[in-house]
Amino acid sequence: MLLKTFGWSFAVTAVGLVAAVFYGGWEAFGIVAILSVLEISLSFDNAVVNAGILKKMNAFWQKIFLTVGVLIAVFGMRLVFPVVIVAITAKMGPIEAVDLALNNKDRYQQLVTDAHPAIAAFGGMFLLMIFLDFIFEDRDIQWLRWIERPLAKLGKVDMLSVCVSLVVLLITSFTFATHAHQHGGAHVDKGQTVLIAGIAGLITYMIVGGLSGYFEDRLEEEEEREHEEEEEAARSGKQRSAVVLAGQAAFFMFLYLEVLDASFSFDGVIGAFAITNDIVLMALGLGIGAMYVRSLTVYLVRQGTLDDYVYLEHGAHYAIGALAVILMVTIQYEINEVITGLVGVVLIAWSFWSSVRRNRVLEAEEAGTGEKAEISSGV
Repeated sequence: MLLKTFGWSFAVTAVGLVAAVFYGGWEAFGIVAILSVLEISLSFDNAVVNAGILKKMNAFWQKIFLTVGVLIAVFGMRLVFPVVIVAITAKMGPIEAVDLALNNKDRYQQLVTDAHPAIAAFGGMFLLMIFLDFIFEDRDIQWLRWIERPLAKLGKVDMLSVCVSLVVLLITSFTFATHAHQHGGAHVDKGQTVLIAGIAGLITYMIVGGLSGYFEDRLEEEEEREHEEEEEAARSGKQRSAVVLAGQAAFFMFLYLEVLDASFSFDGVIGAFAITNDIVLMALGLGIGAMYVRSLTVYLVRQGTLDDYVYLEHGAHYAIGALAVILMVTIQYEINEVITGLVGVVLIAWSFWSSVRRNRVLEAEEAGTGEKAEISSGV
């Protein structure tokens, strides 16, 4: 079962890591491995959400999402999107950007370095909004209660995450504006670049979030309407086709999943810029990670066994928050790529272990309750 579900992921991993060694040696091997783990850890909660929705869809639409949807996610968001980011920020055509990445690495590296303040500000604000919206939400299950409980109370203030993000952006842009004239003697207004790119990241997050919310609302309306139609058909003695039922609701599910998956893919792509600027290594690492997310989604649909690890979503969002801070800091200061990658891995591992300990405590409490019940009943 495990080999059948993850077989393609194992194969892609082997090919990708071998390609990384031939491309850039063992250092490239390490970067691709870190990117793969980063992508899996950032997208783990995405796989859980996808699995929960996919269970409601018929076999045809499940296959559509796991084939066409994966092609869009892997080749569209993980491979094409990083090229588009570089092309836009460096003001060149995508073909030229790919050609430079493959044939003129020094020039490409310089262009990406020059564009890094804009990339970091854009991505940092996008990731910061995701983290803040999560941490300011009042939820039943809390991981680090001493942090999450007071922040959840503050989150009752409308638009607080937007306000906090804008304050962070203003402070960052004004701080780095003081270095506007220190780029090889040329006038480079880094503060203005950071401000504009950060606002663009904030707007992008709000658009993606708005679209996801729209499709989610439409999905709920469709499910409610079809439930009413089923009840009406049962009262009148008529039977509705299961294919029609699945088809009407599944289309909106598919659209919602694509928007949701794109937003999670965006996290991984933006986070990857904190690890490396090399477009080839980025594509290899994110591609491997995306395949595991796909396999994990299939596994969850068939088994549903990982839903009990309730703190993993928290760990993933804390990793997103850490990456947001790191990206904003790297606008001015260089941070080692290995440290950046390990932050997310440590947070995910910590949240996983916390989930395991929680499950053990709950099992012990249930066992204790059962023993007390047996004693009180005279068994």
